Amino acid sequence: MNSSRLRQSMAHNVAVFRRQPLTEISGSLGDLGTFLPIVIALTEGHQVSLTTTLIFTGIYNILTGAFFGIPLPVQPMKAIAAVAILKSLSAGQTAAAGIFVSACILIFSITGLLSWITRVIPIPVVKGIQVGAGLSLIIAAGTKALSTLSWTAPSWADNYLWMVAAFIALFALNTRPRTPYALILFVTGIVFAIIRIVGDNHHHLPGFQVWRPYTQVPSAKEWKTGILDAGVGQLPLTTLNSIIAVTHLAADLLPEIETPSVTAIGLSVAGMNLFGCWFGAMPVCHGSGGLAAQYRFGARSGASIIFLGLLKLVVGIFFGETLTDMLHKFPLALLSVMIIAAGLELASVGESLNTARARDLGKETTRSTSAGEITDEEKKQRWTVIYLAISPR
Repeated sequence: MNSSRLRQSMAHNVAVFRRQPLTEISGSLGDLGTFLPIVIALTEGHQVSLTTTLIFTGIYNILTGAFFGIPLPVQPMKAIAAVAILKSLSAGQTAAAGIFVSACILIFSITGLLSWITRVIPIPVVKGIQVGAGLSLIIAAGTKALSTLSWTAPSWADNYLWMVAAFIALFALNTRPRTPYALILFVTGIVFAIIRIVGDNHHHLPGFQVWRPYTQVPSAKEWKTGILDAGVGQLPLTTLNSIIAVTHLAADLLPEIETPSVTAIGLSVAGMNLFGCWFGAMPVCHGSGGLAAQYRFGARSGASIIFLGLLKLVVGIFFGETLTDMLHKFPLALLSVMIIAAGLELASVGESLNTARARDLGKETTRSTSAGEITDEEKKQRWTVIYLAISPR
């Protein structure tokens, strides 16, 4: 990235943050619904370090916000996280998986393979991936809530009543986009978590604890297990959803801002993990679900995730692992609403499939009909493709 693009991105970030600071801050918290549960689970399983993850993802947030000028998320690599939790992978195996995926992405980026894949994949397939990811978020959040919550349990601060209240507030504020809904929900959740910890002798409030860096070097056996069990399955997900789909979504949601190239996004994903995983940080990527979440709750520039990055950096350096109990007590009811709202936002991009807003139709100028117009049969074929792209999920 040249210095001119960096200056343009930062100028945009500053202008947007000055115009709507609260909504940018609110939007920065939009992806916590997926970030927090996975980080907590991996921390409790000793697969990653909470302190290192907060610090490194904070740095990644700051850099991506400054370089790209859009609310590009820093998310867990979900396939790796799922395998690590289900198979109780070691920290070394988890790191090996993240490093392997990022090394492959680096090769794809510098050889131009990512750009070629982007050109040959039809737009209906990309939108199918986006819609499928959105539906997956909704189903996962709903399933988790149904299996964990009831009308009065597991706590006075975490039940169906609060979930319903959060949904009502979400719909009521839908016509008032400047209201910092996610910020209100986050502060409410933190207050509830603190109150619950104070009344629980088995959990503790965060305390001062300075970060002590360490290295995480996988053994030969950990490399083999991590790559085969978790890395191979993550690679297509990262390529399609975290790089290709996210660039398409950025163009759809934020057309007034220059969309990052797939090569730039690929190099970003590679750089994050080829550095952070050696220090015990969670394997991460950029995902369309996180972008949709942050956009849904107000983020319109990189300033939002720069704020989030600074917040992560401060709490990671000075509190670190002592945050575990408080994060664990954060109400699932509120997190579930945030995840479902993000899923709805992401799934809604499918509605532009057969309109001029679809990237392939918008560029079309040589058809016998008007630019961007297609026949009913072609529309049906495009919907068939999108259904097929969704169905494997």
